[in-house]
Amino acid sequence: MHSPSGIGVVDKSVMIMDALEAGPASLAQLVEVTGLARPTVHRLASALVHHRFLNRDVRGRYVIGSRLTELASAAGDDQLVTAAGPVLLKLRDATGESSQIFRRQGNARICVASAERPVGLRDSIPVGTHLSMRAGSAAQVLLAWEDHERLVEGLKGARFTPTVLAGVRRRGWGESLGERESGVASVSAPVRGPSGRVIAAVSISGPLERLTRQPGRKFAGVVVAAAQQLTDMVRQNPEADHGLGEHRR
Repeated sequence: MHSPSGIGVVDKSVMIMDALEAGPASLAQLVEVTGLARPTVHRLASALVHHRFLNRDVRGRYVIGSRLTELASAAGDDQLVTAAGPVLLKLRDATGESSQIFRRQGNARICVASAERPVGLRDSIPVGTHLSMRAGSAAQVLLAWEDHERLVEGLKGARFTPTVLAGVRRRGWGESLGERESGVASVSAPVRGPSGRVIAAVSISGPLERLTRQPGRKFAGVVVAAAQQLTDMVRQNPEADHGLGEHRR
């Protein structure tokens, strides 16, 4: 949690926006997460909608609004994504496979940084690619530490099970074998922000024949180490938490 500034209305508004890093939330969910009184949350959320810092989706839930995107663009490139370049290159070279960073946006996960294997058969995922949250080790990682309601919602139609996500939480990493695409395997680990929330997933992916049917056994250690390095970067530079923030613990 961020330290309070002493300006109550600002601190409470920031609490509401922080809660929405995990995705859409109802008024009741915002009250539960922030611990604020329902009338206070309703009043502040309505004001934030008016100024386009928040919006409402088709189900009436609150979501991050377009004004924050506009301000983020004005601030320049995402600091964590820029700093992550050397980490992804090192991970690619250590594993021989393409490496990526994903963050969640609604019901999709977006590749925000990547380092592709330069030659040979590879899993090519360009920056900006939108992939499903229903399959793949990065989707597992981005969903595994969600609260119960979002976990249940995220599992609808997913190619992984609650047991798989329990294993991700226990081990601290996820793996997939042909979940997203036949013949492709991947290993992912969580990147956490200063508050401990999962804000992104770092991954490697490539042909099943190279990663084997137990890619986690082969590569989990180096992927987890890369994720920890990225986590340390975020904690040294808290502003980067907002650049990749989509999940809370």
